[in-house]
Amino acid sequence: MWLIGARGSVATTAVVGCAAVAAGLQPATGMVTETAPFADSGLPALGDLVFGGHDTATTPLPKRAEALAAEGVLPYGLPDAVRAELTAADDAIRPGGPQPGDTRGDDELIDAFAHDLDAFRRTHHLARAVVVNVASTEPVPTGGDRLPPSSLYACAALRAGCPYVNFTPSTGLHHPSLREVATRSGLPYAGRDGKTGQTLLRSVLAPMFAQRALPVRAWSGTNLLGGGDGAALADPAAAAAKNAGKARVLADTLGELPDGELHIDNVPALGDWKTAWDHVAFEGFLGSRMVLQTIWQGCDSALAAPLVLDLARLTARAHEAGLTGPLTELGFYFKDPDGGPSGLADQYTALTGFAARLREQS
Repeated sequence: MWLIGARGSVATTAVVGCAAVAAGLQPATGMVTETAPFADSGLPALGDLVFGGHDTATTPLPKRAEALAAEGVLPYGLPDAVRAELTAADDAIRPGGPQPGDTRGDDELIDAFAHDLDAFRRTHHLARAVVVNVASTEPVPTGGDRLPPSSLYACAALRAGCPYVNFTPSTGLHHPSLREVATRSGLPYAGRDGKTGQTLLRSVLAPMFAQRALPVRAWSGTNLLGGGDGAALADPAAAAAKNAGKARVLADTLGELPDGELHIDNVPALGDWKTAWDHVAFEGFLGSRMVLQTIWQGCDSALAAPLVLDLARLTARAHEAGLTGPLTELGFYFKDPDGGPSGLADQYTALTGFAARLREQS
């Protein structure tokens, strides 16, 4: 696994979690690929995963894990128990970019990132490397000749022959100039924007209203979060990119986007924890007006990390099986998938069907 944003909270939690579950120190809670429908699908074992990545941050992974434990994100003492795995992963992290003052053009940066991937694969004698973007959300591109950083990394993955997963709302392979490149690559890819909390709940509730013929008059929400993602989403342009995926779930399921807005507020004191409220105004029989309100409180990294591990394993297996192009069956994991149904139940059916398909090719 090559993680973009490899020293962030989600990446650190994924590395710690993978090592802890592989060693039997913790259960595989939240990992869908560790449930019965995925047995014998040929997925790589957790103990066989090797980690590296790109990041512009310099705090070593063991220190980052200690900070997450102090915040209650990771169990007390667990970073010490998997320190060797954290150190090995940190040794494989390379500087990301472009950094301020970097004069290299896009093609030079892509070549440099692809070279890092090739070196990682050779050094560790890997069968394959799956690139997963878990970096902070970047603003929507506003034009110009330069690719956004997420697209530079995505293009580098393809150039190095690596499958790619975009767990963020950032542009990645969705940049217009990369569509043909992705098609020609012959590689599997999936994304974008992992579905971990508020939108996960929306993907369950919206089909309920549609299937029960209850018109939704308005759907409003507020999301409070801190940490690196909270700071990134304080930028209105980055928040707009995040909200687009949340809105798509409602529009695709209900047939149109209801009235209402979603507000994302940065609350640094919350750290890695987030609270989301939803207020749904809907209409019942004979025009009766009704309301559903929900509260979701969770730890972003603990929700995201098992999904990141799932996606890497599934994409690696798809690559091994010779599958190419967008993996629409992985829409279960995304706010803005590459296709397929929008409701969570239908997405889960597609995902378990994909597991059966992989099993047949084992």
